[in-house]
Amino acid sequence: MTFAQGMKRLGLPLAAILGVLMAALAGLSLLLDRNALREAVENQIRAVTGLDLVVNGAIDIVVFPQSHVTFHNVGLKGAAAIDPALSVDVLTANLRLLPLLMRRFQIADLEMLRPRIRVVREADGRSNWTPFIETLTRTVKPGASNVLSFSEIRIQDGVLVYRDRAKDQFETVEDIDLSLAWPSISRSFAATGQFDWRGQRVDGSISVADFLASLSGERSGLKVRIAAPSLKLAFDGAVANRTSLMMEGTLTADTSSLRGALRWFGQDPPGGGFGRFALKARANLVGPSVALTNVNVELDDNIAEGVMTYSNNGRQTLQATLAAGAIDLTPYISTFRLLASGARDWNRQLFDLSALSGTDLDMRLSAAKVTVGSSKFGRTALGANLRGGTLALSIGEAQMFEGIAKGSLSIAHASNGAEVKAQFQFTDVDLQTCASELFGIHKLSGRGTLNMALAASGASPFGLAQSLDGTMTVTGHDGAINGFNVEQLLKRLERRPLSGGGHFRSGRTPFDTLKVSIRFSNGTATAENVQIDGPRTRLALNGTASVPLREYDLKGVASLVSAPGSEPAFELPFVVQGPWDDPLIFPDPVSLIRRSPASAPLLEAVKDRSTREAVRSVLERLTGQKLKPAATVQPDGAAPKAN
Repeated sequence: MTFAQGMKRLGLPLAAILGVLMAALAGLSLLLDRNALREAVENQIRAVTGLDLVVNGAIDIVVFPQSHVTFHNVGLKGAAAIDPALSVDVLTANLRLLPLLMRRFQIADLEMLRPRIRVVREADGRSNWTPFIETLTRTVKPGASNVLSFSEIRIQDGVLVYRDRAKDQFETVEDIDLSLAWPSISRSFAATGQFDWRGQRVDGSISVADFLASLSGERSGLKVRIAAPSLKLAFDGAVANRTSLMMEGTLTADTSSLRGALRWFGQDPPGGGFGRFALKARANLVGPSVALTNVNVELDDNIAEGVMTYSNNGRQTLQATLAAGAIDLTPYISTFRLLASGARDWNRQLFDLSALSGTDLDMRLSAAKVTVGSSKFGRTALGANLRGGTLALSIGEAQMFEGIAKGSLSIAHASNGAEVKAQFQFTDVDLQTCASELFGIHKLSGRGTLNMALAASGASPFGLAQSLDGTMTVTGHDGAINGFNVEQLLKRLERRPLSGGGHFRSGRTPFDTLKVSIRFSNGTATAENVQIDGPRTRLALNGTASVPLREYDLKGVASLVSAPGSEPAFELPFVVQGPWDDPLIFPDPVSLIRRSPASAPLLEAVKDRSTREAVRSVLERLTGQKLKPAATVQPDGAAPKAN
């Protein structure tokens, strides 16, 4: 007999046995006591999960090829009819085949299709799930007696609805696909899967070392992993909930855009920056507050170490004390511009201070080096306090402009936009760098001290400039005013008063001492005292400057002296007019004419209209400036006056 013939003869009995078995299983499905099966499955689910379920729909039983019982429209017994804590469209209990042949019903695993989980947290901390968790704590007893109990629950297309009545918060988690390793055999619990939250697909996992201990509020090991497009988060430590939730362990977070992650959580930080972010710290959470120690944080390539505390007792509060080697603050002020794109006019874009109202902040930051735009500072200690919509920045001490700076700046909501107050002191600084970076003035050099106390309110930088009030004083030494050489000019004009107005805007005028006192009122700066004393020259200025227009309108007297403190040998009035960054400086033309015997008769000639145009042409050649057609020179020596 060949092998093929033997297999053929053997296959016939096997086929017959298989057919009989299938027929027996089919008959078994008809002979099963559905009520007994239903009761057995419900008892096992109650014994393993602690949940007392009630079936409100049909029951389907399939024995072969897969043995399972399907329940439709399932809920928790005793739950509210409206918005129950748990409702399941389809609950499938997969059965073990061999015990089923002996009329014993044992569940292999559970599948929940389209479950809806509703969690409501009351003001006292209890929730609608508190009674079920208490029952679960009493009934779930992993051990040898449950070795045949199921240990896996799969959730597909689930929805979780969470409401916190105390904080008036509402969240929905959709499309939940989870696999739960239920602690029916061991004491641990684990859940792994995916879900949708606020428009992003999240991969997550949680592992509890002692599930029963955690349910009763006792300490248990905890591991959490969350990975979403906006954020990756991990926690490895322990959890307890005796009187309030407590967690301690190592927390790590990572995102390519902190701004995107904060927006995902419903926040929108002001300004620019908030890009690449990484955090690793020892976390200790008690209730709504979390304290972070051994913090190592990286934000926009800035790395710092220290401690942080975050709490949410109805209002979000962040406290931090951090130290860094080098900090670049440029990204966070990049969207704030005092000047318009032309760099000659104040920016008129309206302030948006809405971000100041959402969070309270108390931060202390020290750094060996600080960069703000093109400015680079040395050792710096900064403080930032944001409370009730008012932001207060303080500089305890900073190495700025080759000197030391101290001061404070506050920004608060006002009826017309923003209310800003600034009080700073710059001691022994480089005047050229300080004046250039603070005020856009590039013609001053030397060393000195600057004090300012300013206040303004408005809806834009231009509005602040219009309402600026306060005072500013400057004292300097061993410097120069760049742009014109007063000594050379005075000596030439002393010899030849009508030698021309060229070469006024070149050279430099050195000084030994500089004293400036300015008072601001409604956007107008009044020079109350401006004295510049040099080795051979002396300058005194008075007049005003328009802050909104960024223009000078000053008059002064330049004196030529033989030695510091001596009487002037020659004096010449002069005028400073035009924009801050490039003003026009020219001598008073009437003074020049009066000093020239040859041209003095011109003063009488201007009284005659027929000669006025000729005089105007002479004055234009003298001063190098275009005069108005109607301008005339007054015989008493006053400045040109329009008719």
